[in-house]
Amino acid sequence: MTATAAQGFAFDREQFQQIVEDVLTMARHLGASDAGVEVSEGAGLSVSVRRGEVEHVERNRDKSVGVSVYLGQRRGNASSSDFSRQALEQTVRAAYDIARFTAEDPAAGLPDAEDLVSADEAARDLDLFHPWALDAEGAARLARRAEDAAFAVDKRITNSEGASVSAQQSHFWAGNSRGFRGGYASSRHSLSVSPIAGRGAGMERDYWYSSERDALQLASPEAVGRYAAERTLARLKARKIATCEVPVLFENTAAAGLLGSFVQAVSGGALYRKASFLVDSLGQPVWADHIDVIEDPLLPRGKASAPFDDEGVRTRARRVVEGGVVQGYFLSSYSARKLGMKTTGHAGGSQNLRLSSRLTQAGDHLDEMLRKLGRGLFVTDLMGQGVNPVTGDYSRGAAGYWVEGGRIVHPVHEITIAGNLRQMLKGVVAVGADAFTLGGKTIGSVLLERMKVAGS
Repeated sequence: MTATAAQGFAFDREQFQQIVEDVLTMARHLGASDAGVEVSEGAGLSVSVRRGEVEHVERNRDKSVGVSVYLGQRRGNASSSDFSRQALEQTVRAAYDIARFTAEDPAAGLPDAEDLVSADEAARDLDLFHPWALDAEGAARLARRAEDAAFAVDKRITNSEGASVSAQQSHFWAGNSRGFRGGYASSRHSLSVSPIAGRGAGMERDYWYSSERDALQLASPEAVGRYAAERTLARLKARKIATCEVPVLFENTAAAGLLGSFVQAVSGGALYRKASFLVDSLGQPVWADHIDVIEDPLLPRGKASAPFDDEGVRTRARRVVEGGVVQGYFLSSYSARKLGMKTTGHAGGSQNLRLSSRLTQAGDHLDEMLRKLGRGLFVTDLMGQGVNPVTGDYSRGAAGYWVEGGRIVHPVHEITIAGNLRQMLKGVVAVGADAFTLGGKTIGSVLLERMKVAGS
């Protein structure tokens, strides 16, 4: 769908297209050997309420033009939020001057022409734009409904950190001197609530949310509020546990972090800098042999869908991991050249990953995964950033539940779980059928063979 002023934007596609052509012409006249430009605009509304009262209303509108100028293998970048011709000329000149005084980099440059998306491919409609005609009053009503539903679940819900509703949309157009042109509009809307249960030192909090490109697909405020309250109540009377080494089950929301750590480790920047525990892992077994990871950047309404990456390189569906073996990295043109490889169309990151296990059965939802866990720790919340991407060492604060005989016995808090990602990825025993999409990653609950748990 083409962005227009009637949909809440200040600029339309035709204006953006003209800016791109003007900037490329300016760069060429200055003597640039190559140039790339992207112009974008975003707009949105965020409203939060706490205990029924509106806490803040925030409207955002921003615009930007970014320019990359190449003088051979010297590159300069500059940006501006001013779209006047004088400002555009100054921005191009700034990028040009930076390139003049930048050292040559053999890997610098636009993508090779054969890697760029075609005009037909760039115009593919992935159904990413669903504007939401929401005003502040309507957003506040939705937030109140979610918070009220949380309070109604149980008298032990004593307070709230608030509920919020957000409606965001943006569009862009990009092009370069090698013939690429493309852009599209997208939207993302969300609803969340964070109730508090208990009093004093025994207080606990949790949250839940719904996020979709189309507001009509959001979970109802009542459903979000009830589930947030149930998660919060389940954490009451949490206790520490003794230090041990046991199987660990990651809830699907927490398991997405394991997939994220893998993506980081096999991404170009980490690989060419040798700052990854998975250097030279292409074609090597990294996950358990029943694990597959597929990527589909062309998924309609996908949260990380894109017909081309940030450089204009075409995106393709592929198998990233097959039977535990790494089949592909995540490379931009620059990182690919540094590694002596070809771009995989991942300037800007991964696109709609789904991790699955060949052992998963249709009935392997959470209750069955707890049964498979038997005795151990069920992790629902992770804290801190204790992952060393170079060594793979993993140590994070956690909260969740202690499980005995396949059933939850009591909530657990103030613990740390530790291991090494090499062993953790290969030690995946099972993946649940309870798949959940967090951002651009879809994964079920994940059972690991063993981890160290530091408690009291």
